Amino acid sequence: MAESDLSKLLANMRPRLKPGVFVFCSLPKGVAIPPAAIMVFEEAEGRTVIVPQGREPAGAKVSHPHAWIVLQVESDLASVGFLAKITATLAAADISTNAVSAFYHDHLFVPAEKAGKAMEFLRELSASA
Repeated sequence: MAESDLSKLLANMRPRLKPGVFVFCSLPKGVAIPPAAIMVFEEAEGRTVIVPQGREPAGAKVSHPHAWIVLQVESDLASVGFLAKITATLAAADISTNAVSAFYHDHLFVPAEKAGKAMEFLRELSASA
């Protein structure tokens, strides 16, 4: 069952670093969504996809490399403050965060070179909740 209590969400988030490196891509008009896409989002300016690094479609604008952290607690989409607390904690450690909320879990994309540091801060935040 989805959790909405902030202290329980933080205490039970169980961050897990997924293997691999990922990039955000902006696809030019007419470029098909690659089969390797793990997220697709439509914006007025274009279609954004997240793909494993090395699987970028030709002609796409590509971001810097990211690590993917899954927060394994099943969070309620109506919960308040969970991602705010997490992103503020990581921002204080100079770690940028791109958060994606899916139906069951929240997903964090952080600079690949800061993945270990991000995991440490997330574990500390969870332990202190």
